[in-house]
Amino acid sequence: MSPTPSLPRLKLIPPGWWVGAGWYAGVLLTFLVRMRLPGEYQPSVRPGVLFYRWDGLLTQMIAAALAAAGCVTLERRPLKAMALVLGAAAVATVSLSVGEIPLAQFLAADVALYFIAATRSRRTALAALLMAFGTLFGFLGVRLLAGWDVGTSAELVVALTAVVAWLLGGSAYESRRHGENLAARAAEQAVVEERLRIAREMHDMVAHSVGIIALQAGAAARVVHTRPDAAREAMSAVETAGRETLSGLRRLLGALREAEPGYEAALRPTEGLADVERLARTTTAAGVRVEVHWAGERRPLPPDIDLSAFRIIQESVTNVVRHAAADSCRVSVVYGSEELAIEVTDRGRGAGPAPEAGFGLVGIRERVALLHGEFVAASPPEGGFRVTARLPVPVPVPVAASAEDAA
Repeated sequence: MSPTPSLPRLKLIPPGWWVGAGWYAGVLLTFLVRMRLPGEYQPSVRPGVLFYRWDGLLTQMIAAALAAAGCVTLERRPLKAMALVLGAAAVATVSLSVGEIPLAQFLAADVALYFIAATRSRRTALAALLMAFGTLFGFLGVRLLAGWDVGTSAELVVALTAVVAWLLGGSAYESRRHGENLAARAAEQAVVEERLRIAREMHDMVAHSVGIIALQAGAAARVVHTRPDAAREAMSAVETAGRETLSGLRRLLGALREAEPGYEAALRPTEGLADVERLARTTTAAGVRVEVHWAGERRPLPPDIDLSAFRIIQESVTNVVRHAAADSCRVSVVYGSEELAIEVTDRGRGAGPAPEAGFGLVGIRERVALLHGEFVAASPPEGGFRVTARLPVPVPVPVAASAEDAA
């Protein structure tokens, strides 16, 4: 099983270096407590017979070599590294003349156990903990069989530090896993939201273009024998609309593919309120006259609001073309100080049964809800149908006055 990446706060320093630091800190503490430090009448711990002899120092050097080997192999083979560090702790204790493996010798093993529990699977971490227990109580068992005294109480404290290190590492492991899961879910949610947005774009574009193509084709069929020029002009409009729709479909379908260089541009808004007049001309040429009324000071809008406003108008006009049986409609766009108001009205058959059920109004309602706006679609008392949307527009932050102006 491949290792999990190291913890974010410690990733700049390899885990083996931390284990090595723990080992040498324990060695330093071992020597310090066996020396008479300032203010003491005698050392805290009496040195053993072998401690300062050549064989005792050789034993310490062998233990340091084992610990160094464990530090080198910790990231590649954690259980082997744990065995080497535990062996170093046991060998280093031989020359100390004590009845148990002291905490100073086991400090590096605790650090290694923490990293294994924090970066490896639960099974590997549990195996490392059992190895630590086996070394501690195996050391006591050998001394008991040899008839020597043992420090069982002190060894239980050392075993408790191993448990604490294992639990802290497990907590870090679960915390990191939880963060990775949250990040993965956020990425998945972002992908779903983006694909839903693209689906809405595709619906709006196709529904409008197909409606215009149907009207133009029908007009061409009616006048093909009596007015060939008009029929030819209508079929040219059908060709243009078809090419534009095909190009848009290719762009949107490309955006639905896996992320590849060059597809980011497909996700950027390509239309806005500046295209409303073109939409009106195209629809009017198809046989449904569209009157556009502007009010308020026209100004640049955030891209999401600009695109959504155009899509709301486009879908509303498409519904008029396909379902209202009306020969005209009126589009009103009002720029307010804090909101953008859109209204599309017609004198058609109102909210009667449509030739086919669709998702147009549902899509408009979704867009408006995402922008925290208000949406109403209903038949007014005088007849026809009215679509109204109000989109909040962020107020530009005024530039702070200078100190001289404030004075």
